[in-house]
Amino acid sequence: MTPRLVIDLAAFERNVAALQARVAPAKLMVVVKNDAYGHGLESIVTRALAQGVEWIGCLDLGTALAVRAFAGEAPRLFSWLLSPDENLAAGIRARVDLGVGSPAVLEAVAATAAALEIVPRVHLKIDTGLNRNGVRRESWAEFVARAAVLEDEGRLVVEGIWSHIAEASDEEDDLARTRFDEAVDAARAAGLRPALRHLAASAAGTLRPEFDYDLVRMGAFTHGIAPAGGPYGDELGISPTASLRAPVLAVSDGEAVVGVGAWHGLPSTAAGRVTVAVRGVARPVIRIEPEHLVITSDAAIEAGDEAVIFGDGSEGSLTSTQWAEAIGTIPEELHTRVDARIPRTYLN
Repeated sequence: MTPRLVIDLAAFERNVAALQARVAPAKLMVVVKNDAYGHGLESIVTRALAQGVEWIGCLDLGTALAVRAFAGEAPRLFSWLLSPDENLAAGIRARVDLGVGSPAVLEAVAATAAALEIVPRVHLKIDTGLNRNGVRRESWAEFVARAAVLEDEGRLVVEGIWSHIAEASDEEDDLARTRFDEAVDAARAAGLRPALRHLAASAAGTLRPEFDYDLVRMGAFTHGIAPAGGPYGDELGISPTASLRAPVLAVSDGEAVVGVGAWHGLPSTAAGRVTVAVRGVARPVIRIEPEHLVITSDAAIEAGDEAVIFGDGSEGSLTSTQWAEAIGTIPEELHTRVDARIPRTYLN
């Protein structure tokens, strides 16, 4: 028996349905960066599309092209981690909607599109204060004016205006929303007619409907990964879909060795701060070695038992959110650190 990551696709489907209902009439964009947060790109995208999801968010063009290859032409794909020297031609040929956050990328997209004689859809990004790329407010009027010229020339279509927000406080997010609305107004004043506006992701998209606009981008929430510090799954209407499991290899002298460790992606700093569950009982983690971890034991544990490292909490384990809170990180990091060599097992 080896470590395995068990992913409940029915739970994923329930999360997606709950989030779709929560953001309606806006559309849900399922974001699948980092191999769908370690859950497996193809399995997750396929299930999302079967659930009626129309938009898939791909951080990079490589992921977008991979999705297009197995998912076909039906889904709308959005990719935004772009640079002027990116292989933009491949993205344009694949009909990927491109998130454009700088004048240099705008010009590169227009030039590439002209050479291909294909008119791409672009979404222009305004920096509303997060400083995670995007055009600054003082340069926005010039930027959208240039985009309007390129659109008039038939070199691109401005499909959307978008941004990221910090979700640090309601006050900061309200200011970001005001800046976003101003940016949309400026784009329209320049002659653009964007069909789509998207600002919210994750918590803002579920808890503050005024941020939803036309699209809401969500990744971790679709897997039931709640943020450290809350809001938690019961408030969001989601539950964890993945559980990391590993065999108990040996038991002696009040300790049990479990066959998963730091080389599999577990942070060694979690030792002494977290528990794992065996036979429904939480057991403190004493230390995390490269290839295994060690927990407290008694006569109830035997070699061959399966330990739940993190899961949905129903078997006595912590969730990945609770692990993250114990060591001062975010739960997404725990999921994306799980070694790709660990088999993913899917439950339907």
